[in-house]
Amino acid sequence: MKYGLIAGNGDFPFLVIEGARKQGESLAVVAIKEETDKRIEQAAAKFVWVGIGQLGKMISFFKDEGVTKVMMAGQVKHVQLFSGASPDMRMLKMLWNLPRRNTDSLIGGIAAELEKDGIELIDSTYFLQDSLAAKGVLTKRKPNEIELENIEYGLHIADEIARLDLGQTIVVRAKACVAIEAMEGTDATIARAGTLANGKLTVVKVAKPDQDMRFDVPVAGVPTIETMIQAGATCLSITAGKTLMFDRDAMIALADKNKVVIIGS
Repeated sequence: MKYGLIAGNGDFPFLVIEGARKQGESLAVVAIKEETDKRIEQAAAKFVWVGIGQLGKMISFFKDEGVTKVMMAGQVKHVQLFSGASPDMRMLKMLWNLPRRNTDSLIGGIAAELEKDGIELIDSTYFLQDSLAAKGVLTKRKPNEIELENIEYGLHIADEIARLDLGQTIVVRAKACVAIEAMEGTDATIARAGTLANGKLTVVKVAKPDQDMRFDVPVAGVPTIETMIQAGATCLSITAGKTLMFDRDAMIALADKNKVVIIGS
């Protein structure tokens, strides 16, 4: 059995490669020209660069490398598909047959195309089980009464937008919704909230009710905490068991230093 990786942006792909290495596996990596960090060339044992719409080239690479199981790691902003990308015929056909073009449908369509060639899309956390958030308070400081009320309110709203596949994150102040994530990503949503409200913000990031761990897994890391500090956010609630914490120790240390709460809900 040989494993492959479709690498998007950020550090997620590098964590998967390192997690696989620790378990004695090397990955054949497809890097997305519009998204993937160029450091991937040094990290990957085998790699190929493809444009965001080159589905046929991606599948051919995996077949040539004998890959039978593939993971997706790192965000690929699907706005890229509508901003000058040149899809190949296989991607165009897949897009044409989709009932809608939200995240689940797009990635589900890619998974179906992979399956046609005997390649299974598997859990993106396959090599990273130790990095999933635990349940309960993960920092020295516990949430205060106001933060707990914000979390309770925020979870109800966030679960609903996640169910609708609109985003995974909302930012709350005084039990009022300040910002809702769309295509911009969690950190940009938090930053926007910081321009709209004066501190005392609670960030609620959730997995979808029926979260498919093969793709679009919620992720938080040091940059999330840095953005929260700049925006005046004091509390982060994430879904336990379904949210990846990148560089967990550094993330928690930075939160503790700035008296930010992290809680697995």
